[in-house]
Amino acid sequence: MPSIYTVGQVNTYIKQMFSQDFMLANICIKGEISNVTYHSSGHIYFTLKDKTGVISAIMFKGNRNNLKFTLEEGQKVIVLGSVNVFERDGKYQLYAKSITLEGAGLLYQRFEQLKNELSEMGLFDNMYKKPIPKYSLKIGICTAKTGAAIQDIINITKRRNPYVQLYLYSSLVQGAEAAIDIVNGIRYLDSLSLDVIIVGRGGGSIEDLWAFNEEIVAKAIFDCSTPIISAVGHETDTTIADYVADLRAPTPSAAAEIAVFDYNEYLLNITRYKQLLLSQMVNKISNTRNNLKYIQTKLNLYNPINQLNTKKQYSDELYTRLNDAFNSLFTNRKHMLAIYAEKLNGLSPLNKISKGFAYFANDKGEAINSVKQVNVGDDVMLTVKDGQIKAKTYDITEGVYNGK
Repeated sequence: MPSIYTVGQVNTYIKQMFSQDFMLANICIKGEISNVTYHSSGHIYFTLKDKTGVISAIMFKGNRNNLKFTLEEGQKVIVLGSVNVFERDGKYQLYAKSITLEGAGLLYQRFEQLKNELSEMGLFDNMYKKPIPKYSLKIGICTAKTGAAIQDIINITKRRNPYVQLYLYSSLVQGAEAAIDIVNGIRYLDSLSLDVIIVGRGGGSIEDLWAFNEEIVAKAIFDCSTPIISAVGHETDTTIADYVADLRAPTPSAAAEIAVFDYNEYLLNITRYKQLLLSQMVNKISNTRNNLKYIQTKLNLYNPINQLNTKKQYSDELYTRLNDAFNSLFTNRKHMLAIYAEKLNGLSPLNKISKGFAYFANDKGEAINSVKQVNVGDDVMLTVKDGQIKAKTYDITEGVYNGK
């Protein structure tokens, strides 16, 4: 009769068999992540699957330090670890020691990691971006001499401005040695005192463009004193170089359009500015002349000589008016005086005396105009027109004199 074993004994035996298997003790398995659970204990539970099957997996908290990204549903990964049995449940599972993204996913992980690191270092900050010159005459190009990118740049330059000088540093743009070659090209072109440098290549996969995602290329672009336009791949391609460069162009052709100013448009602008300047000068001269005339008019208006002449004329007018007023007043007063003289002459006692009347006074010279002022025997004095008569009163008759 065969031996009888407990469930635990069987599970232990199977676990020992797994543990003694050299291949299962250190194995790499690739597959797709699913059913990810980040446990509160710090462990990560997930399932690794492909078209043919699934396997349960766990990464203990102690191994998570080696994980450089967050596990998500659908990720293609390669898991390094061991396959063994969990005795309690009698299930075998994968014990993960490290997990990396497979293929492009791994490159994307490295891309995001480097982008975050360089961003924290400030290499993408706008405060370090240098302006691209508007009128560049010497343009450096760091790209492959046999690629389509350089031909596009040359054709656009000839069309837009044949007077622009192009300086090509023929560089590797993909492969293991491409990054250091691009760095050497940037440094060499920077030493030529150019106006601007275009760094780039045509389109390709993320693997083809990877040289432009290397840290040494990013730092070479950042340290370059000449403004740099990045032109890597197509419009949908984005590299670390695009973030560090002073300006990103979606394609090499677009970079040439930005760097090379249109000579015909430049001439047209010169003509336009010339006409505008001439028009402004004519207007300025006309306005200046008008202002000069206005100032001359004000000067003439406030000229002391003109003011003196005006005051002199006004003084002459006042003199004439005063003289006329005086003569008029003098004539009026003379006429009034004659009238008053005539009246006085008519009222003068001498005038009366000259007409036969006499001035009658007592011996004291006091006028006598009533018989009551004279007594019989009083001496009286009569003044006539040619002398005085002294007389004595012999008789006094009272009554009203009627001129007879």
